[in-house]
Amino acid sequence: MSYEALPARALDRRELRDLVNELAADPSRWEDQVDFPEEGGRHYASLYRDAYVDIWLLCWRPEDDTGWHDHDISSGAVRVVAGTLLECNPRIGGEHVQTVVSEGESFSFGPDHIHRLTGAVDGSVSIHAYSPPLWRLGQYSISDSGVMRRASVSYADELRPMDEAEVAVA
Repeated sequence: MSYEALPARALDRRELRDLVNELAADPSRWEDQVDFPEEGGRHYASLYRDAYVDIWLLCWRPEDDTGWHDHDISSGAVRVVAGTLLECNPRIGGEHVQTVVSEGESFSFGPDHIHRLTGAVDGSVSIHAYSPPLWRLGQYSISDSGVMRRASVSYADELRPMDEAEVAVA
């Protein structure tokens, strides 16, 4: 599917998952964007953006961590094209749920989904699609006592773990 063939409307979770899976099958559309800069930190590149969908390529190291976040009003899908990611979902009053997402696997989610992603192995690469396109995200902190706080951030801000002081100021 070419980007021009995408429907002129918001995509649902199934369509987003199909999209990242299709993109993963055609590395010529993204492999030139893979990079692991020497100075460290997660590398991300916008592959496509229009009024209905936003597509990103992310390159991960084990120390890369998005922190707890949601995608505001956007649904999304993630496909791991190299390596492994760890997705963690918060559980109030219980252990957080951890899911290993390996090369070749994908998952999708709605706007109500809160999670954090980390690179489980060095050299991991993933493709992410969001619809409607990202504009705002929610970043969360969870205190040792279980209190969760949300701060609204721009999609252009790099996601990372937040501490209580940052959320209280935001």
